Amino acid sequence: MVDVADKPATLREALAECIVRMAPDTLRAVQGGTAAKGDAIQVARVAGIMAAKRTSELIPLCHPLPLTSVTLDFEFVPRAVRVLARARVVGQTGVEMEALTAAAVAGLTLIDMTKGIERGVSIESVRLLEKSGGRSGSWKRGTAKTAR
Repeated sequence: MVDVADKPATLREALAECIVRMAPDTLRAVQGGTAAKGDAIQVARVAGIMAAKRTSELIPLCHPLPLTSVTLDFEFVPRAVRVLARARVVGQTGVEMEALTAAAVAGLTLIDMTKGIERGVSIESVRLLEKSGGRSGSWKRGTAKTAR
């Protein structure tokens, strides 16, 4: 692990997204909460929050963080659900991995909740949209240089 002992504790926040592609009938079932396993959105929300809290157990070398907030929002777009996961902490290291983990696990949960309706549901992308706090300051996708 990277030693963060000398870094100041600051408010840090990250926003990640996961795009889950599905057929229109599957999307209607998710929107209506009529999947055989129950309300897919609410189950995915809880799964994402639980995953964020366990990120350091899942991703090697991640620091365990005392998260102050994890929220998940779901947007219905044509043929997909867009999962938005936001994580916050007052700490010495960022929460990007927690937000990404929350988004990814929520997306995987949507697949599990809908596989009885459609076997072809898939995750199109999981990516960081923005982060703030810490020495490197704020970053937003599309407004800063990224590695290629």
